[in-house]
Amino acid sequence: MEGFTDIRAGGWVRHLPRRLIPYAILARFDRPIGAWLLFLPGFWSICLAAQNLSLGIYLVALFAVGALVMRGAGCVVNDLWDRKMDAQVVRTRGRPLASGILKPIDALAFLALLCSIGLIILIQLDDPARALGVGVLVLVVLYPLAKRVTWWPQIVLGLTFGWGAPMGFAAASGRLWGLPGLLLYGAAILWILGYDTIYAHQDREDDALIGVKSTARLFERNTGGLLMVCYTGTIVLVAAAMVAARLHGFGILLLAYPAMLLARQIVLLDVDNPAVCLALFKSNREVGLAIGVAILVGQF
Repeated sequence: MEGFTDIRAGGWVRHLPRRLIPYAILARFDRPIGAWLLFLPGFWSICLAAQNLSLGIYLVALFAVGALVMRGAGCVVNDLWDRKMDAQVVRTRGRPLASGILKPIDALAFLALLCSIGLIILIQLDDPARALGVGVLVLVVLYPLAKRVTWWPQIVLGLTFGWGAPMGFAAASGRLWGLPGLLLYGAAILWILGYDTIYAHQDREDDALIGVKSTARLFERNTGGLLMVCYTGTIVLVAAAMVAARLHGFGILLLAYPAMLLARQIVLLDVDNPAVCLALFKSNREVGLAIGVAILVGQF
């Protein structure tokens, strides 16, 4: 793993004014996979519960922008907590706070800007969705601490990143809770537990040296078994949500495709190859989109 990093200052980011580039990297705007993965559970619920097409399109647009902004805010919070740890890990030592390019006060000002944009988006939703949007902030703040106290920080991330499922359901249906939304939340938590365990294998050796806990360290070469449980549970719970919402059976059959994509991750996983782990982690965008398509087809 020597010398491996997932930080990329190229691409469209290099065209920004020089002083803005560190902020874009801090918020991971150069790597949108995290925003995709934050957005997709909400996309599932909107596809499942939207009362008409125009509402569905409107909410998808709001959730897409919200995911980009709030994922950036979450990254800022994470890097503020972890800046000293990040400086000791090969993959993360080049991050703006860990390297000293940005100071904590700079990050806090940027965080205030991102949260202000997030608030503008939140107030466009109805009251049940707003309540859930405020509630998730506790998880956003606490997640970076989880790796210090539990071997299962990936579950805390699942609770946080999967929050879009009940929030999307509330926004689309006008109800705070509903069985289909809760089932999708459970599916999202298991999915995130699985894919973030793959992601955490990139840092497994460095994490062991500095005392950071993770399911990657806990399971190590038994990760395949964990993924099998998580990914099977994901598909089963999504199917259960579709049944609870009385969607068409053909949509449920289409879940075979994301199931195959998840099985492929288990087969190709090499926990000692960080580049493979990163590629498999990124492939979950296609998994999430395939699940959304299956839900959409189930509506007809």
